Amino acid sequence: MTNTEPSRLSRVRALWELAAASFRRQLRYRVAIVATMVTNVVFGLVRASLLLAAVAGAGGMIAGYDALQASTYVWLGQCLVGVIPMWASSELAQRIKAGDIAVDLLRPVPPAGGWLAAELGRAASALLVRVAPMLALGAITTGLAIPGHAGDWLLGLLSVALAVTLAFQGWLLVNLAALWVLEVRGYLNLYMIVMNLLCGLFVPVSWFPDWLYAITLATPFPSMFQAPINVVLGTGSPWLALGVQLAWVAGLGLATQVVLRRGLTRMVVQGG
Repeated sequence: MTNTEPSRLSRVRALWELAAASFRRQLRYRVAIVATMVTNVVFGLVRASLLLAAVAGAGGMIAGYDALQASTYVWLGQCLVGVIPMWASSELAQRIKAGDIAVDLLRPVPPAGGWLAAELGRAASALLVRVAPMLALGAITTGLAIPGHAGDWLLGLLSVALAVTLAFQGWLLVNLAALWVLEVRGYLNLYMIVMNLLCGLFVPVSWFPDWLYAITLATPFPSMFQAPINVVLGTGSPWLALGVQLAWVAGLGLATQVVLRRGLTRMVVQGG
C-alpha cells in the first residue's frame, strides 16, 4: 500500500463522516420536519389542482401528459422539494464574511467536497422522510402512475443524487460571489427566481412556449429538478437524462473550483 492510499482513505472517511453528521443533525429537528411536510402537502394539493385543471381544459393531454401523469409529476416533485435545495441560502456567504471559511480550509478534505458531502447527507435525510408520505397522499387524492420496476427507482435515485449535486454547485457559485462583493442576497434571490421558473418546479418544462423551452434546455436547471422525475416516469431516455446531468455536474464542478481558487487568493481572514 502506498503512502497516498491511506490519505485517500482518510479523505473518503472524512467525507462520509461529514455526510453522516449532516444526516443525523437534520433528523433531530422533528417539529420542523412536520411543519415542512404540512406545507408540502398544501403546496402539492394546490399544484395538482392547477395542473389537472390545465390538462382538463386542454382536452385531456398537454405535451404528452394526461391527468394521471400530471398528478404523478406533481407528487414526485413534492418528494424532491426540500431534498433538492430550491430556496436561497446564504450560509456559505456568511461563513466567508465571518471568516469561518478558514475552518473549512483546515479540514483534510477540499472545501467544496466537504460542503457537498454535508449537503448530500442533508438531502438523504429529507428524502427518507418525504417520499412515502407524499406518494401515499398522491395515490389517495389525485392518483399516481408509478413504475413497478426496481431499476426505474434505482436510476431515479441516482438522478436525484446528481440533481442535488448540481443544484448545490449552482448555489455555491452564487455564494462565492461573497469573495468579491459585500452583499449577495440580491444575487441569491434573482438566481432562485430563475432556477425555480426554469427547473420545472411549477409546470413541466415541456409545457413552456417553444422559445422558452429552447432556452431552458440550454441551461442546467431542468437537470436540477425535472430530470429525476422524468427518469422515474420513463419520459424520454433515462440514460440521456443522466448523461446530461453528469455533463452539467462536471462543467459546474470545474467552474466552482476555478472561482473558489481565484477567490481564495485574494481573501484575508482577520484574527489569530
